[in-house]
Amino acid sequence: MKRSFQLDEIQDVAKEVLQKVPNKVLCLYGDMGVGKTTLVKALVKQLGAVDLANSPTFGLVNEYSDENDTPLAYHFDFYRLNDEMEALDMGFDDYLSSDAWLFIEWPDKISTLLPEDAVSVFLRFIEENTRSIELNVS
Repeated sequence: MKRSFQLDEIQDVAKEVLQKVPNKVLCLYGDMGVGKTTLVKALVKQLGAVDLANSPTFGLVNEYSDENDTPLAYHFDFYRLNDEMEALDMGFDDYLSSDAWLFIEWPDKISTLLPEDAVSVFLRFIEENTRSIELNVS
C-alpha cells in the first residue's frame, strides 16, 4: 500500500491499513509531527477501543481496550528510550506475545527486539494537510 491522503481522510487510511497488514505489529516511521500518533488514534478508533488514544511519550506505552476491558492494542512511543534494555525491563517481549495490536513509534530505538514479520509504516510530509503512507511488509 502506498498512497497520499489529506489529514481529514485519516479514518479511511486507518481502516485500509488494518485490512491490508498481515499481522498485528506495526512500526511507525516518520519525522516528528508527521502524524504517527494521529494515525494510531485513528487505528485505535477503527478497532473499537472505548478510550481515545493519546501519545504515551512519558509513560512509553498506553493500553486500549474494548467495552469488556479486553486489550485491543498497545501504543508504544520509544522516542525517549535510552537503550533496548529499558524496553525489555518494561516487559516488551511480553507485549509481543499478546494477541493485541502493537503500534510502535520510533521503532529504530529497539530494532533488534522487533519480530521479523513486523510491518513498517512510513509517513511523510507532502504539504501542510497532506501526507503519504507506505507499508513495507516483510
